[in-house]
Amino acid sequence: MTENAFIAIAAALAIAFSTVFPAMGQGKAAKTALESIARQPEAAKDIRSTLLLALALMEALTIYGLLIAFMLVGKIK
Repeated sequence: MTENAFIAIAAALAIAFSTVFPAMGQGKAAKTALESIARQPEAAKDIRSTLLLALALMEALTIYGLLIAFMLVGKIK
């Protein structure tokens, strides 16, 4: 394999891992937040704001993976 092939595979893996695992975490966090709101509806405002902050931080991981993939693709000649 050439160097370009390894870089392309690395870019694909960067996108795959940075998309799949934060998505699973977001699903688990949303599930838990909805269960918490169902148990304590009076705490919905606090749970919702904490959930949105956590989801934003998880989404940042996906954006970092996309950035790394773009940097790797930029190295292909």
